[in-house]
Amino acid sequence: MFGRSNDPQPVTPALTESTPSPTDPGKGRPTPKRKVSEAANKRPLVAPTTKKASREQAKAQRDIEYRAMQTGDERNMPAKDRGPVRRFIRDSVDARWNLGEFFLPMAAVFLVIQFALAKTGFAVFAILALYVYIIAAVIDVWLMWRGLKKRLVAKFGIDQIPRGAAMYAVLRAFQIRPSRMPKAQVKHGQRPV
Repeated sequence: MFGRSNDPQPVTPALTESTPSPTDPGKGRPTPKRKVSEAANKRPLVAPTTKKASREQAKAQRDIEYRAMQTGDERNMPAKDRGPVRRFIRDSVDARWNLGEFFLPMAAVFLVIQFALAKTGFAVFAILALYVYIIAAVIDVWLMWRGLKKRLVAKFGIDQIPRGAAMYAVLRAFQIRPSRMPKAQVKHGQRPV
């Protein structure tokens, strides 16, 4: 009743004999397994790269950018440092003496003075002197940016200063001159071109 019967079923000739039509010449081979078909259709979405190769490529790019930042080669610098406006900002900041560039050494001096005077009541004066220096450095940078903004408008004839230019100048002014990247290309007192 249920299941397979052991009686052989009669085979109809219409099912076994198929005549290929002119448009369907017949397959002539067995149907491949699904796993084989899927493997044949797989292709990588991106070019096959290894982690090691991509790390080496990134390191080579960083080395090129680092050398460019030391020599002043604009073509190979990172995008944030490229362009005539950024170069003018760098040269303007590097041409003047900034109180911000002496902030770290002065903070270290005031810290040592504070520890030396810790047992006396004069340690408070070292902290106050450091705060006065910070306020003076901020005012110095603000005055520098006001003048630089006017020179940018006069030189490049731009109505609006590019976004991030003020922060670029301020951060450069607060860096110690030997550690600035890209390296300073002008001397103190020399006017940028």
